[in-house]
Amino acid sequence: MTQGTAHDTASGDRLQPGSRLPLGGLVLAYGISQLGTAMSGLAIPWLVLVTTGSAALTGLAGFAEMAPYVAFQAVSGPVADRAGLRRSCVTGNAAAAVLVGAIPGLYALGALSFGPLVALVAVAGAARGVADAATSPLVPRTAAFGGVSNERAAGMNSVAQRTGMLAGLPLAGVLIAAAGPAVVVLVDAATFAIAAFGILILIPSAAVRVSADPQPDSAGPPAARGYWPQLRAGMAFIRADRLIAGIALMVALTNLLDQSLSSVLVPVWVRVRLHQPVGLGLIGGALSIGLVAGALAATWLGRRLPRRVTCAVGFLLGGSPLFIALAVWSALPPVLIVAVLSGIAAGVLNPIIGAVTYERVPPRLQASVLGAFRSSAWIGIPFGSLLGGALTEGIGLRNALLATGAAMFAATLVPFVFPAWRGLDRPAGNYSGAAERPS
Repeated sequence: MTQGTAHDTASGDRLQPGSRLPLGGLVLAYGISQLGTAMSGLAIPWLVLVTTGSAALTGLAGFAEMAPYVAFQAVSGPVADRAGLRRSCVTGNAAAAVLVGAIPGLYALGALSFGPLVALVAVAGAARGVADAATSPLVPRTAAFGGVSNERAAGMNSVAQRTGMLAGLPLAGVLIAAAGPAVVVLVDAATFAIAAFGILILIPSAAVRVSADPQPDSAGPPAARGYWPQLRAGMAFIRADRLIAGIALMVALTNLLDQSLSSVLVPVWVRVRLHQPVGLGLIGGALSIGLVAGALAATWLGRRLPRRVTCAVGFLLGGSPLFIALAVWSALPPVLIVAVLSGIAAGVLNPIIGAVTYERVPPRLQASVLGAFRSSAWIGIPFGSLLGGALTEGIGLRNALLATGAAMFAATLVPFVFPAWRGLDRPAGNYSGAAERPS
């Protein structure tokens, strides 16, 4: 048992194993925070775009938020484990609520210039990184406490994320048009506060001490002690497991391109071709409808899905088609149809990837490995905003969409080519051997 887990068990919880309340509470809190995040993900770029008129500054603002988020998620796993997963998750969300809430406060006072905005989103991104480094290992632990399979738990978590986006993106478009982007950012701050309170109340500390590892700790190498040894152990596990490393690299490439689309290319497309911010919400909402449908299908079908084939097709059809649709069409209806279909294909991915990582990573390493894995997969996101802004200003919107769409198509061919991805369909082996016998 890690020190962080022991710390989390200080209180005398009476909730009995088998209760699904902790997993449900975690999923609910995550969904609420994603609702606000989806809204501010549109509101902040739109706020920068309409106040500066610069696609490059819009991309810079996205970079300033996501770079600290990815960095702190990578290095906060051992800290979250030592301080307590539940406590770290609550503290990170609460800090993000305060920092994000300062943005509309300064805006109302007429004191929000680009510099303070960038500083606030950067520190808030760091706080969110700490919270999410703790959230990832809480999913399999609360699932084990409730007797829920990894596929089902990962699917529920993905559905919560997708549902938050489904509600948040169109709502953001409407509220931006009706009340302005600052109000939308204020709502985001409120959702972080609600998530922090929900985790504190609905997830008793007893739930986080459950180990999903069917083998005793002595079956593998002992958990590293101390910050740097734990961090090195997590990174070493990822490097040794070729499937986990391949998934992280693949998702890093696709996330980089997706971020350039969502944070810069779509807002510029909407502003130039539609001239109405409601289009932001409609496109995001259509994509989210598909993502929720795909995630629900993956959650329901669970282990019956052929993992490798499903992931390969999901990446391919969920990637480049939307880029090409935006490059080809100026009308909204065909773009919305493509967004829904692409979302369905992409929605099946997270439940499968989540289940695979929960199975292959031993609980004693989950805080370090899952945080490092998630940040490795997200490492391209900050640069995606910069890429989208630079390409749009350098070669124009249509050419930027075609270039990023072609790159996405090439990246999504990886699961069809590299043999390490065959490990998706292999039965989960023993946890202790995953790093020593990589796929």
